[in-house]
Amino acid sequence: MIEFDPNVVCECGKVHKTDLENCVVKSGAIKDIPLFVKKYNCKKAYIIGDINTYPIAGDKIAAILAEAGIPSAHHIFPDRRLEPDEKAVGSLLMAYDASCDIIIAIGSGVINDISKILAHRTGHPYIIVASAAYMDGYASATSSMALAGVKVTVKAKAPEVIIGDLDILSGAPVHMAKAGLGDMLAKYIAICEWRISNLINGEYYCEHVAQYTRESLKACVDRAPGLLTRDPDSMDALFTGLINCGKSMDYAGVSRPAAGVEHYFSHIWDMRGLEFGTPTSSHGVQCALGTLYTIKAYDALKKVVPNKQKALDYAANFDFEDWGRQLTEFVGKGAEAMIALEAKEHKYDVEKHKKRIDVIIDKWDDILKIIDEELPTLSEFEAILDSFEAPKSLSEVGMDDSNLGMVLKSTKDIRDKYILSRLLWDLGIIDEFCDEVFGK
Repeated sequence: MIEFDPNVVCECGKVHKTDLENCVVKSGAIKDIPLFVKKYNCKKAYIIGDINTYPIAGDKIAAILAEAGIPSAHHIFPDRRLEPDEKAVGSLLMAYDASCDIIIAIGSGVINDISKILAHRTGHPYIIVASAAYMDGYASATSSMALAGVKVTVKAKAPEVIIGDLDILSGAPVHMAKAGLGDMLAKYIAICEWRISNLINGEYYCEHVAQYTRESLKACVDRAPGLLTRDPDSMDALFTGLINCGKSMDYAGVSRPAAGVEHYFSHIWDMRGLEFGTPTSSHGVQCALGTLYTIKAYDALKKVVPNKQKALDYAANFDFEDWGRQLTEFVGKGAEAMIALEAKEHKYDVEKHKKRIDVIIDKWDDILKIIDEELPTLSEFEAILDSFEAPKSLSEVGMDDSNLGMVLKSTKDIRDKYILSRLLWDLGIIDEFCDEVFGK
């Protein structure tokens, strides 16, 4: 596995560093928590969980701390399904015991996101005890929240310590490990699109970080079948891979190594769920399915022959106001921020488009080569999903698969990131392509 020296400038021009100081992955890892409390010269711990996660290890951690002479207080969210929103953050801030000087959270995505905000506000050291190998955001310095019903990313605080106790991780429901691996599988698309954007736009890219991510992904895929029996070695590989991918984002300074258009599929499904109450699944499952549909789309893209005049005509005739109305109708009020982004991004600017389409046509063979090098075939990817009994269609998880074309078209407006849907728009084929690949 590649190692990065925080004192050495990489060939890419960056010094690769991460805020994560310690990650302990082993059986009985929670017993090490007092060592870290003392390392940071802290006197009293604040333990956070909800009614699902606190019973897993909350009392055990409190007892381990007490045995080491460290007092603690705690907060248990009463929600069976806790939402990462203003209410949750507000209740935690109001309940916080100010005599505590280190924060210990027990959970995965939501608990981690909320607790990282408290750590950011207080400035205290933060330890996250993972309740499941569920997602790759444990080490992130941001939190994914719902603000006024809209998904947003807010500044938070990365943990100093991540505890991956294999006794806890192996005891989590299998569906959570499946979701975690689903999040890992997204890295196929992430690296592919990072390289494509580097080729077309000259976006920053580091092959060393990309390879670090690929190696982490391969280790997880190789061990995937063992997740069904909660094999500790498989759980170790998955959890370590998820942490490594979180670190890869730190190393790169961007989310490129870990997320591409497949994550935006998930974001659109979540936005529609918040706005219209449509069914959703876990983030990791949605990312796995987003990856499946994206591989299908890239496979179809390989049959496309770029036509410069067609692309120029499409860009010149594109009606952004009409598209904004379609987007608003499809995703709801969350479209307001997506539409506003264009004022800063100018991705539909015809002069910028002319420059991109020239590069795309000139580099088309190289783009196709990247796709072949980075992505498994559709049948290969389906075999990976089969290896850990993951769903292979939205209908299997009760979600709507009738509007996949519109979902893909909507992804190009979520963030300032060059992804498949942006490439399809540049080629002037996004409407017909989505209809042909996913149906109207």
